[in-house]
Amino acid sequence: MNLVESLLLIALLIGVSAFFSLAEISLAASRRLRLRQLADEGEPRAEKVLLAQEQPGHYFTVVQIGLNAVAILGGIVGEGAWSPYFARLFALWLSPAASATAGFIASFTATISLFLVFADLFPKRLGMNDPERTAIRLVTPMLWLMVVLKPVVWLFSKSTDALFGLFGLPAQREDKVTSADILALTEAGAQAGVLQRREQQVIANLFELDTRVVSSAMTPRDRIAWFSRDDPEAVVRARIAAEPFSTYPVCNGVIDDVVGYVDAKDLFQRLLNKQPLALTDDTLVHKALIVPDRLSLAEVLEQFRQVQDDFAVIVNEYSLVVGVVTLNDLMSTVMGELVSTPDEEQIVRRDENSWLIDGVTPIQDVLRALDIDELPHGDEYETLAGFLMVMLRRVPRRTDSVAWAGYKFEVMDVDSYRIDQVLVTRAAATPESVA
Repeated sequence: MNLVESLLLIALLIGVSAFFSLAEISLAASRRLRLRQLADEGEPRAEKVLLAQEQPGHYFTVVQIGLNAVAILGGIVGEGAWSPYFARLFALWLSPAASATAGFIASFTATISLFLVFADLFPKRLGMNDPERTAIRLVTPMLWLMVVLKPVVWLFSKSTDALFGLFGLPAQREDKVTSADILALTEAGAQAGVLQRREQQVIANLFELDTRVVSSAMTPRDRIAWFSRDDPEAVVRARIAAEPFSTYPVCNGVIDDVVGYVDAKDLFQRLLNKQPLALTDDTLVHKALIVPDRLSLAEVLEQFRQVQDDFAVIVNEYSLVVGVVTLNDLMSTVMGELVSTPDEEQIVRRDENSWLIDGVTPIQDVLRALDIDELPHGDEYETLAGFLMVMLRRVPRRTDSVAWAGYKFEVMDVDSYRIDQVLVTRAAATPESVA
């Protein structure tokens, strides 16, 4: 076999090896959701790819048979084709024995380099660009090869299955889609410009409903506007004017003895009809939904659905009222910046390296705003104020500060032991310590 014939044979072997490399990487990288979409659009070969993914044993056996057989043949042909020419070249400077060895090494290196670039790296990167379309184009010839090589494929597949059984490994591919997978896809979509950043955040907030407790979205106890059942009409009118809300809890003298709630629209209707605002009227006061403060937002949303209501009073393990929550609060948590107004913002970015944050801001929102993965003792608090209390081990005072992960958290305002405002500044390489 002359040099030209050997080079043509090597080129053919490289092409065959590239085919198997494309078939391997495209099947492994194909996304089932995309393949299912193509199948629904009328592409019959997509179903074949899905079946091959479910039971890839025979498919990959054919790939490996092809790759290894071609690699062996390529080494034999390349060594026989190029070694004499390299040996003659090296004979100009080396002894016959040394030039023969150098020729073999050079021939081996040249053959390996050609196969590595054109039969492995290039086709695999090409297949990763659009794996689903590539797998669809190659699945039919691969199925024919599986039929032709069936006896050999069966032997190697059974041997591989025996090894999987020996080590207790799953023989089939598990394709479970988790919330982390969906969030990763939406993050990639936001970075690519397919999704707006705010839309991506709404999706992330939806998945947080199962992990965020209701206290992260409630109106805290000290901000609740409530009526006592025996309040005269003048007090009711004055409180509505001073603190306009959609719903007011009704209590027996103290806030921890809740008897129900009154809807603002019912009060306004009575005012328009010039009827008395007597909170002792059972037709005016509705039964309140009472929920524990350990429930997640998703659980509270489900309770709203069951009782067909949109208002709940939150109590702790000692049956003390800690806050109230409405359906609108839950939806605002999901929608985030899409529905919030500047007056409602709990996190205000002052400049590139500083933020002014309300003390009751949920810690998940703080982490997201500062781009921090976690804060220490994360299971001991739910708000920024709680983080400062845990780190300082006391009730914070004005000018108290905590340094962590390159950020300084400084208390700017305290009102009756309640942390109103915290100034967060990004520092340059501050140690993880408490000031």
